[in-house]
Amino acid sequence: MSLNHINNNAIKVPVGILYSITGPYGDVNASMVNAAILGLEEANAELNGSFELEPVFRDSHGKLSTYGKNCERMIYQDGCQHIIGCYTSAARKQILPLLERTNTLLWHSARYEGFEASENVLYLGASPNQHLIPLVRYILAAMVPEIYCVGSNYIWTWESNRLLREQIIEGGGRIIAQRLVTMGDLHIDHIVSEIISLKPPVVFNTLVGEASYRFYRALWRAVTEDPELEPGDITVVSCSLCEEELPFIGEPASIGHLTSATYFRSLERPENIDFLARYRERFGDGTAPSVDAASAYVCARMLGRSIAASGTDAVSTVRDAAKTFSFEAPEGTVRIDRTTNHSFLTPRLAVSKRGFSFQIIWEAPEAVNPDPFLVWQGEAQVRPEAEWNAKGLPAQASNAVNTDVKES
Repeated sequence: MSLNHINNNAIKVPVGILYSITGPYGDVNASMVNAAILGLEEANAELNGSFELEPVFRDSHGKLSTYGKNCERMIYQDGCQHIIGCYTSAARKQILPLLERTNTLLWHSARYEGFEASENVLYLGASPNQHLIPLVRYILAAMVPEIYCVGSNYIWTWESNRLLREQIIEGGGRIIAQRLVTMGDLHIDHIVSEIISLKPPVVFNTLVGEASYRFYRALWRAVTEDPELEPGDITVVSCSLCEEELPFIGEPASIGHLTSATYFRSLERPENIDFLARYRERFGDGTAPSVDAASAYVCARMLGRSIAASGTDAVSTVRDAAKTFSFEAPEGTVRIDRTTNHSFLTPRLAVSKRGFSFQIIWEAPEAVNPDPFLVWQGEAQVRPEAEWNAKGLPAQASNAVNTDVKES
């Protein structure tokens, strides 16, 4: 449905919002819906009456089949040419054939495992060189690179573990074990028992939702009960743990975990401070977004500016317009690469601390070119000691993460 009519009133543009606010990972998806709605509201104010972006939300309950059905309804019943959404890669893969068949554009907000480039997706979440590779480089430079992998059994985990294994082994480390559970499976005690037995210095966690929260709590209890271990002897690292999830884990089990992401609430950019204030004013003082919600907001704002620049909601025109400007987002300057449809983003590493927040310990000096297929990664990718040492970080330390990190 291309909008080619103009009335006295604003041209209505239905925009799909496709997440799951119920189901195994529903708790963290609610803020993504909120942030997308806030972004659409602000985009409408910028459009100044020429277009009106109307949110069309459908809850997919964390079920792949429902994602497919909801996407069909958005396209065929609601008339959406643009959809913001998909937290898991499994959900994105589920709807991708339909998007391409109907020439619908997905504004994808979540960080993901890479190795995809569709003309019908604009990837506003981080590529692997913007989240996993910085984490690997830190592990190789500042920790003992012997890693136990635990995760939910789906594509994000498969690809993340594959890339981790390749980089760690090439950098002189090793993968001790890899254990997966079915999405939504909460039985993780056997995995915790094995970790305590093997005592790996690093655990790479790609579990999703409640399974992840239970894992953090169970591992903390097991470590404190083992006379041979102290908190901090085993550090859990991930590319997915965010501020919204820390209260679900609870203190002190939520403290001392290393996360790689392009956004943390603690960023002191004026754009982020203003964004947090507007978000809380709109949705309540007790609410706040994390990395994927901030990205959903950026999706909505960049969609609005692309429609304004092109004067239509037609997919091909809007997609081209989206690649012609940059946006000063809460996380930093964001722009979309013309070749890959992925975004320039700023990688960061942070450690969870008391008060259910993160302290940033490193960030790239500027937005990094997206490399979803890791085609230009070179020697520095697996031998990062010089880079980290230049920043005063210890190379090959037994454990560089302070589990009781304080405010700087």
